[in-house]
Amino acid sequence: MSKTIAAKLVEILEQAGVTHIHGVVGDSLNGITDELRKSGKIKWIHYRHEEAAAFAAGAEAQLTGKLAVCAGSCGPGNMHLINGLYDAHRSNAPVLAIAAQIPSEQIGTSYFQETRPEALFRECSYYCETIASAKQMPRVLQIAIQTAISLKGVSIVSLSGDVAMQTIDNDELEHPLFLNRPLTRPSDTDLKELAMLIDQAEAITLLCGAGCAGAHDELITLAGLLSSPTVHALRGKEYVQYDNPFDVGMTGLIGMASGNHAVKNCDLLLMLGTDFPYKEWYPDGAKIVQIDIRPERLGRRCKLDLGLTGDIGETIKALIPLVKAKTDALFLKDCQARYKQNRINLDKRAAGETGKLIHPEYLTKVLSDQAEPDTIFTADVGTPTVWAARYLDMKKGRRLIGSFNHGSMASAMPQAIGAQLAFPERQVISLSGDGGFAMMMGDILTIYQYDLPVKLIIYNNGSLGFVAMEMKVIGMPPFGTELKNPDFAKMAEAIGIMGIRVENSEDLPAAVAKALAHKGPVLIDVLTNPTELAMPPQINFDEAKGFGIYMLRQTLLGDGAEVWDTLNTNFLK
Repeated sequence: MSKTIAAKLVEILEQAGVTHIHGVVGDSLNGITDELRKSGKIKWIHYRHEEAAAFAAGAEAQLTGKLAVCAGSCGPGNMHLINGLYDAHRSNAPVLAIAAQIPSEQIGTSYFQETRPEALFRECSYYCETIASAKQMPRVLQIAIQTAISLKGVSIVSLSGDVAMQTIDNDELEHPLFLNRPLTRPSDTDLKELAMLIDQAEAITLLCGAGCAGAHDELITLAGLLSSPTVHALRGKEYVQYDNPFDVGMTGLIGMASGNHAVKNCDLLLMLGTDFPYKEWYPDGAKIVQIDIRPERLGRRCKLDLGLTGDIGETIKALIPLVKAKTDALFLKDCQARYKQNRINLDKRAAGETGKLIHPEYLTKVLSDQAEPDTIFTADVGTPTVWAARYLDMKKGRRLIGSFNHGSMASAMPQAIGAQLAFPERQVISLSGDGGFAMMMGDILTIYQYDLPVKLIIYNNGSLGFVAMEMKVIGMPPFGTELKNPDFAKMAEAIGIMGIRVENSEDLPAAVAKALAHKGPVLIDVLTNPTELAMPPQINFDEAKGFGIYMLRQTLLGDGAEVWDTLNTNFLK
């Protein structure tokens, strides 16, 4: 029996294992949403803003590794998806976006809400095409799905509402979806060259990223064999840090001094599944080898001595028999000792203090200590990401996602929605900045509508904190960063969600325990110290000079109180 394009689209998405479509309904999507209603196998999740829908789909795809789908109606509706789709694409999340289009006969006439989806979405997708005729189905949709899954990124299908109702007369080219991925490793010749570089080196550091997913055991074996400290990039934290005696922390601006030391002072740096972008944090004189499943990433961040294409787990398995064990562990022990001392210093800053504004470090440590072993954390960019990187203990099974490549504000809450929908039985905690939460605040109503037991933690410092810190570092007084916030807890209560406001450190553990024990959604509005600095692992002369200039300017401007609070919080404790 012949079917409409809309009916065939829903059928193929069911075959692909899709369980949710995230979006906002609109007339140009009516044919598709009606087919979803009649089928009942895929749940439509209604959002207040399409950007939240795209972030949620990206989170679902990152956490499950499977195809996730979002949709927007014509013109402004699907344009709102674009920020979340950029994030999904840069996070290697397999997402299909359905971008509805105006009536097909009106395309090219400057019609109401007319846009060009193929032009708009080209830069944030691997595949972006329009279905203009029933004769293109099911081929275009199948190509889009297989592209998103095989390349781990975004595919876009644009479709007018009237075209969606066309009948498919011939589907002879329809085939099962081929979603398999090959195992890839470098050639034996390349592995022997790598083994030679390893055997010649004395101090080897492993810099590990998200490409190490699924390769934890192999990574630990290699680190032990080579007596190598392991340093992780931010997206590698959830895969590398747990049960790892060779872990010496993270490198980069929000990392730790021990991680930076291990990278800067090795004579061979092995980059494993990471595209760490900041050239200032690479070693100056060491040899560098990069291994990545994506060959286009090799050498685009630093000068390489060897670049190899391969899956990290499979590559390490093939490499281990070729290398000799390193018996000199002096470099490793030095890095481990530095890490231990750094950890002690950081944990001092996470201690609670009675009757004082709450340090965000302490808040994050309390959350980490009380959360379930398999909790999914989402973190907004800025200071919540800093505290997550330094104070979340990533046990085996825990996950941590955020807009770590795209760097968008306001991702944590909608990503938490996608995470909770994908894993309804797991604990999901959103670490939201007050600015990020307020930016996408409307979709707390999505959490309310579906009674999702997400725990929303608001780091409420009344400021765009990371931006203010950047201004201070270059010697500028913060400008335009202040936020006049409501009582978010009362707002949550008015909506119908449990709200808790915490203003003193001694009240924090009980408040977190109460929130985590509650079966439904909770918002905890935590007043955190507004003068807390997210100090980098090393401060250069220009940064120190800039901070000194900032303090002088603030004093001359009559704001000596803030200067004293900043000094007392960060340097005199």
